[in-house]
Amino acid sequence: MRVRVAPSILSADFSHLARDIRMVEKAGADLLHIDIMDGHFVPNISIGPVVVAAIRRVTRLPLDVHLMIADPLAYIDPFVKAGSDMITVHAETISAAQFKPYARRLQKVGVQAGVSLNPDTRVDKIKLFLPYIDFVLVMSVYPGFGGQAFIPSALAKVVKLRSMFKGDISVDGGVNHAVAAQLIKAGATMLVAGSYIFGAPNKRKAIERIRNE
Repeated sequence: MRVRVAPSILSADFSHLARDIRMVEKAGADLLHIDIMDGHFVPNISIGPVVVAAIRRVTRLPLDVHLMIADPLAYIDPFVKAGSDMITVHAETISAAQFKPYARRLQKVGVQAGVSLNPDTRVDKIKLFLPYIDFVLVMSVYPGFGGQAFIPSALAKVVKLRSMFKGDISVDGGVNHAVAAQLIKAGATMLVAGSYIFGAPNKRKAIERIRNE
C-alpha cells in the first residue's frame, strides 16, 4: 500500500497560507492535515470552519480535518459544509455509541470518519470504534503545538492497531524521514508532518523521504 503524506498546515506561514498550500501540493503532498483546536481539549486555539472553507477554495487536495476539541459533535456538520474530506474526533472526547451515527452520516456524504488516540490513551479505548470507522490517527506527541519530538511508544500502538484493524492508520507528531521508516514498517499508511516539510528548503525531497525512506 502506498504511504500517503499529509503536511500539517499548523506549521505553514499563515500570512501566506494559500502560497504555502500550493507549494506543498506541487511538491507531491497527498492530502492536507488541518488541526482544529479549541483551547479546552488542548491548550491552544487554531482555526474554524471559515478558514477550512477558504483552504478548500485554493486546493484540490483532500482535507484531513482533525477535531482536537471538547465537543466534536457540535461542529462536525459545519466542517463537512466547509469542504472536509476526512474528519477525526478523539476517543477521549466521545464514546463509540455517540459517534457511530455521525460516522455513518459522514460516510453517506463521502467523508471518511476517523478516531484519534492521545499518547497516554491505550489502544483498547478504540476497539468499539473500529467496526465503523475508516481510519485511526495515532498521536505521537501531546496535541496542541507543532514542532514536538516523536514519542517512541507510538510505534507499539501502530503495531497493535495493525493486528486488529485493516483500514488506514495515520500518525501525527514529530514525523521525519527516520521516524517514518519505523512507522511504515509497523503498519502506518498515512503520515502527518508539519515542521519537517514546511521548514525544509526542498519540500518535494522532504515529502519523498517520508514516503520512501
